[in-house]
Amino acid sequence: MALEDGILIWCLVVVLAFAGAQVSAESGKPDSGLLTQDRFRADFNAICAAGQKLSEGCTAIRARRLVSPANMPWRAIGRLNFASIDIRQHCTGTLVGERVVLTASHCLYSAARKRWIPPSSLTFAAGYRQGSALTAARGVRYVLDPVQDPSSRDFRAGPAQDWALVLLDSPIGREVGVLSLSDRQGGVVLAGYSALRPHVLSVAEDCGEWRMGTDWQVGLVHCSTMHGDSGAPILIETANGPKLIGVLSTLGTDSEQTVWSVAVPSTTFMPALEEMLAQ
Repeated sequence: MALEDGILIWCLVVVLAFAGAQVSAESGKPDSGLLTQDRFRADFNAICAAGQKLSEGCTAIRARRLVSPANMPWRAIGRLNFASIDIRQHCTGTLVGERVVLTASHCLYSAARKRWIPPSSLTFAAGYRQGSALTAARGVRYVLDPVQDPSSRDFRAGPAQDWALVLLDSPIGREVGVLSLSDRQGGVVLAGYSALRPHVLSVAEDCGEWRMGTDWQVGLVHCSTMHGDSGAPILIETANGPKLIGVLSTLGTDSEQTVWSVAVPSTTFMPALEEMLAQ
């Protein structure tokens, strides 16, 4: 079985379980998420909140470098928040246009209620850190992969279609900056608001080289990730500064139980972004 095939079979099962960190208003504790997927295996590589050796995976998250939103590219990254009476959740998002935020499409779907979250219920907090943000704006509408139907009650896409562009009600990118896209390959990092440290932006520098799973049209890296990182940007350093080459969808394993972070490459959503920016 090809590496990409083995990973995708697993990812399609857990793509919703890896949604943005959900917190019960009653308990104030993060949803156990992947713990409900019966993934306790002696040979399972450690992921924080999945597998047998939870402490190892969580240690990797705590080891990620904390960054300040004072400088680019970190100030263009933020938390995409949703709150209702009984649910609070967040994912990570990135400004890729003055009014456009890139994230994962499953972040916009409420599995508990089996419905898509209204755009007006979304708030993007750019440069968020410990309760405050450099600036914030609300959602107006969002664009998804054509396979998705936000008028339905179902989420049917796999990782290759797990991207979304959220249009905001104000051009906050003029204030904090915008990240441009790249289709290069090479060593990358990931920046996200993990559920373990949801109030600070941390960078996973253990990702290694970006590689394409050509059969499935996804990118594969080895970043330490968990709930809350969904929608996080995969960044590569270029001569013109960091650029975004993918957006995190979920986690998966191959036949040897090696953990991979699965991402949507920039070439997938670039045409949709160019169309939005032209309007």
